[in-house]
Amino acid sequence: MTAFAPRLSRSKPAGPSLLALSILASLASFNASADAPDQAVTLKAVKVAADPTDDADAARKALKQVPGAGNVIDLTTAGQGRVAGVADALAYQPGISAQSPGNEGVKVSIRGSGINRAPGAHASGISVSLDGLPLTGPGGTPYELLEPLWASRVEVLRGANGFDLGALALGGSINYVTRSGRDSPGLELRYEGGSYGYQKRSIGYGGVQGDVDYYLAYTDTQYDGYQQHASGDGKGVVANVGWRIRPDLETRFIFRYRETNHDTPGRLTRDQIRNDPRAANPTYLALDAKRPQPGSTWIGNTTTLQLDEDSSLQAGLVYHKYPMDLNESLYRQQLDYADLNGTLDYRHRHALFGHDSVTTVGLRVTHDLSADVHETLRFASNGYPAGTTTRDFIHRGTNAVLHAGNDLSLTPDLHLVTGLALINTRSEVRVTKPYTGENQSEQHWDYAPRLGLTWQLSPQTQLFGNLSRSVEPPHPWSMIWGSNKYFATGNGAASGRQRAAVHLDNQTASTLELGARGDAAIGHWELTGYYANVRHELLSVEVASTSGSYIAESNASPTVHSGIEAGLDSTLWHADTGTLSLRQAYTFSDFHYRHDAQFGDNMLPGLPRHYYQAELRYDHPTGFYAALNTEYASKMAVDYANSFWADSHLIFGTRVGFDAPSGRWQTWVEARNLTDKHYAATVTPGYNDNGADAARSTPGEGFGVYAGLSLHFR
Repeated sequence: MTAFAPRLSRSKPAGPSLLALSILASLASFNASADAPDQAVTLKAVKVAADPTDDADAARKALKQVPGAGNVIDLTTAGQGRVAGVADALAYQPGISAQSPGNEGVKVSIRGSGINRAPGAHASGISVSLDGLPLTGPGGTPYELLEPLWASRVEVLRGANGFDLGALALGGSINYVTRSGRDSPGLELRYEGGSYGYQKRSIGYGGVQGDVDYYLAYTDTQYDGYQQHASGDGKGVVANVGWRIRPDLETRFIFRYRETNHDTPGRLTRDQIRNDPRAANPTYLALDAKRPQPGSTWIGNTTTLQLDEDSSLQAGLVYHKYPMDLNESLYRQQLDYADLNGTLDYRHRHALFGHDSVTTVGLRVTHDLSADVHETLRFASNGYPAGTTTRDFIHRGTNAVLHAGNDLSLTPDLHLVTGLALINTRSEVRVTKPYTGENQSEQHWDYAPRLGLTWQLSPQTQLFGNLSRSVEPPHPWSMIWGSNKYFATGNGAASGRQRAAVHLDNQTASTLELGARGDAAIGHWELTGYYANVRHELLSVEVASTSGSYIAESNASPTVHSGIEAGLDSTLWHADTGTLSLRQAYTFSDFHYRHDAQFGDNMLPGLPRHYYQAELRYDHPTGFYAALNTEYASKMAVDYANSFWADSHLIFGTRVGFDAPSGRWQTWVEARNLTDKHYAATVTPGYNDNGADAARSTPGEGFGVYAGLSLHFR
């Protein structure tokens, strides 16, 4: 499946067996070639049963039809090195910040999305899909099912470019495409191991039998962690089965189940990062903080019907259950999460004003079946024994997006892309024990128009641009967890806990994006600039400014998110004796207040202004390779007052390996952070630290050595 929606307007329609590989997000083919836009290639020309890189190349061609920036990450090559989590999978990508706090709760941000979030929390600001079906629900994005070894590629549409998926958040969309029997046939065994007790084992098997393809895999991971009190583990299975029922009808079922568990070492001060980064936060250590997630289940189906030569209809349905057991504070919070999500997409090729045109209409609904919380004391407190119930509460939501778009071929080289989305958001938040009757039940409508252009300036160069609006509703849980309404003394163990939710507005942004991409003597390149006026951004805000001031997530004054995203993949030298290549990704981020009454034009904390990654690599025809890589991040503000900053960092790594030309086996050894640099990988913003060195940073991993081996039997 693909998240990109290329044009079908000048050729015979796609074969249904391939349409099932596209999703709501995708809406179909990967055909039109940018260097020959007047002669689109049908989906039947795309080989899905052979080399998986064929699909990745097709997705890159489809990206050229989007009037904005995106990334296609081929994870079949990411296997040449450690793939512990999504931070490894999303490395070397312009516009994407992905940093691990030492476990799977990676903080991923695109264009400043979710800048307020701590790593490990349900992520905000990016709509995440599995094979085009929603993983992100009204409560955000859980992370435990994002095992990168289960994916053949990742498709990213940055910013408002996720429109055709109904993905309207500031950061855009990320779609993880599961391996199938067509791109991963046979048996594959993989082992990784190395520093800090890290081990990862995986076994996968796929194949094709007539009109049915299948893929099954099991993985398990364990680690001691870089910090004290940071050990964890995870294990799970995935199954992907597709069936071509008849020439015009195909269905696909995908099942994921995974359990994770990790201790939580907590955040450190800058002084600790510099001098003792492997320490745990004393408070978290005393609490024995941990985050067990006893088992998440995700079951999805997409069914595609080719109505006629010019029209297709695709429906998707997902059941997602993901209970959580949070033991990271004085309270134990047992959350019973379950979502039911659906998609429906219609695509029609036709003539409009005498020009070739493709119209799409889609509906995307994410709905909380349950989001119930049972909160108890972890330790004896105020005369109440451990295990005493403090509160029971619910925070449920439903988000529905109806979107319609059109891709109009004004000339063979110039396309006009238009669209309009209507968004309905519902939330219900209430404390049920002790019962208060203070229910927060809301429903809101919003909208998101889109206008974009792609211009194939030459066979090697494309220009693009769009003016779009994005909408992000607040999570229902943030309405209660950030409330300043408390139970008064006399309410038993609930005294001092939040008793009622507060209202939050939708976060919206109007974004202008301009860019170009292409191929030249220097290599494959892309350059994008964007400017977004953001309203009601969900940040840490002073809700009450009395003597007992209260800081919580709320709607901030106007902010600006702007930046530059650049990528360059170059072949520096090529001969019979090998190839020397260089890949580079640079992201400049300028996120700041716009004349805030207290903070003026201060920078928003939590992300570096400059972020650069590069890898220089030599490949020998025999299959041997060697690489040297680097990462630079500028200093980061740690509070909204900009009174304190985390240090910048520059780190280096290296990797050598052998990829057998037969494809039967791979092996590699890599060393990370060669100079054992001490640095902050993530920062969770504070409000105003008044220049104090508060514990807000998680340390990046120190020097480590890792090795791996994979075997393929086909």
